[in-house]
Amino acid sequence: MKLIIGNKNYSSWSLRGWLACKQSGLAFEEITVPLYGEDWDETKKQDEDLAPSSGKVPILWDADCVVWDSLAIIDFLADRVGRDRFWPKAEDARAMARSMVAEMHSSYLALRRQLPMNVRRRIEGVEPSGETRADIVRILTLWAEARARFGKGGPFLFGAFGAADIIYAPVVSRFITYGVPVPGFAVAYMQAVWEHDWMKAWVAAAEAEEWTIEKFEAPQAA
Repeated sequence: MKLIIGNKNYSSWSLRGWLACKQSGLAFEEITVPLYGEDWDETKKQDEDLAPSSGKVPILWDADCVVWDSLAIIDFLADRVGRDRFWPKAEDARAMARSMVAEMHSSYLALRRQLPMNVRRRIEGVEPSGETRADIVRILTLWAEARARFGKGGPFLFGAFGAADIIYAPVVSRFITYGVPVPGFAVAYMQAVWEHDWMKAWVAAAEAEEWTIEKFEAPQAA
């Protein structure tokens, strides 16, 4: 398999696709393309590997199969290795996990816009807008319910690391970058995600990158 991702410091969806590949246990080649560089528009047009997704990352190639969009990559890999590697076994837990993943995939636009992912930075004094604050509260509420109902088997949302943690990992990064205050249970959960070996590897690689995308170097206007 071959996974094409963007800059590790900024690309939240690339992080999700990469974690999904790691979770699958399958071997894959990793190719990083610098997003929004001087030649980015031409790269999108000329790179045959990026063509199926119109330049969006991540994009996963598995022989003749091509999958883009992080949620589609999770589903594709779960078909390959078994859904229990990604989703809780119990039906009620799996139902909530799938709903949480779908909600993250389609929602929280205010949070995404105002607090872009920037793994390297620590920015103090950011005042979230009302819409961003509502997104934060909703996410923390979901985290609390998942941990209370289904988190007894480990430190992650549904006990063991899985698809829900993969999808919410960039939120953990955002909360850390902008110093978003969270209750104690969320601190413990975020620490478990941040200290996961795969996250440590991603963060180290992000810190070693030489690229800087100025528009993502500061919080955006609310």
